[in-house]
Amino acid sequence: MSVPQLPLSGITVVSLEQAVAAPYATRQLADLGARVIKVERPGEGDFARRYDTTVHGHSSYFVWLNRSKESLTLDLKDPRGLEILHQLLDGADVFVQNLAPGAADRLGLGVDVVAERWPRLIPCTISGYGTDGPWADRKSYDLLVQCQTGLVSLTGTAEETARVGISVADIAAGMYAYSGVLTALYTRATTGRAHPVEVSLFEALAEWMSQPANYTRYGGSQPPRLGTQHATIAPYGAFTAADGKDVLFSIQNEREWLALCTHFLRRPELAGDPRFATGSDRVAHREELNAVVAERIACSEAAEVLKDLEDIGVACAGVNDVAAFLDHPVLAARGRWHEVSVPGGATVEALLPPADLAGLPARMDPVPAVGEHTEAILTELGRTGDDIAALRADAVV
Repeated sequence: MSVPQLPLSGITVVSLEQAVAAPYATRQLADLGARVIKVERPGEGDFARRYDTTVHGHSSYFVWLNRSKESLTLDLKDPRGLEILHQLLDGADVFVQNLAPGAADRLGLGVDVVAERWPRLIPCTISGYGTDGPWADRKSYDLLVQCQTGLVSLTGTAEETARVGISVADIAAGMYAYSGVLTALYTRATTGRAHPVEVSLFEALAEWMSQPANYTRYGGSQPPRLGTQHATIAPYGAFTAADGKDVLFSIQNEREWLALCTHFLRRPELAGDPRFATGSDRVAHREELNAVVAERIACSEAAEVLKDLEDIGVACAGVNDVAAFLDHPVLAARGRWHEVSVPGGATVEALLPPADLAGLPARMDPVPAVGEHTEAILTELGRTGDDIAALRADAVV
């Protein structure tokens, strides 16, 4: 049986990428069948390779972000390395870079230069705070952007702020870069024009901050930090059951509120209590309401609480740690784990891309070693064995 062609088969992406944001964008393009050539520093490669060594000696970040790519090492400060990159761009469709501020311009790879020399090439620039404006020259990383957008001020408890436990600014920027490139490819296919794509970590996460921004601008104060509780919905959060396990649930509408009062709390009179008459009233009297809920949940074990809430149509869940997430029955039953090879011959369990395309297989090719595809790519570009040996001797590749 022939394997169906993936949607981006025939598209070539060349990426000067490092860390998280750009590799996340290009890995998703690779998931859809694009050929992604990852350009790395000779010898050391992407510094994210050394963030940790927990996955068979490899970085948990790198393994997540770089499957299905080809790794080519080039010293772009050497004219011969830059010439090879230009050859690659001659045949590429997309050029992604998240180098330090100003680095692409110093290499002669700024957006205007790229657009003039390669008019059908889609350049995608990922920066910290944008390529112009007062912070264009600032380096950034995920936690800095979480702080600058105010996200950290919303995360944690009343006593202490906290960073979000994953690289949420990088992920946001990578997602917008990915969707921007897809849009640019579609636009090029329909109009013939290649539109450059630009995404900053700051502006990507700023978009995700729009609800608390509205709340603060028009409400006069920002949402409070409430741990697992919700600033604008009540009851919403985690409560401890009789067996010491936490159960989280949320009331989203008046129908659910009536069902909670009548069938779970067994106090139907609360549905008509003026303290709790509307969603805003329940938020204003959160502490009183939480005390009632906590007393009821503390009388039953977590499994019983979850069943009772599910029976009345209220969304609820236990509070898992990461180990419990790994064994989640939904992931197991839906076959979401897939083996991927890593350098050295080991395999790891990786999650399939979340967007299923009916009838198309998921692409889950190996994670490359540093420079693993250098010789094959240079040969493809017309370099001889002697040429490649000379480049290696001079540490150009």
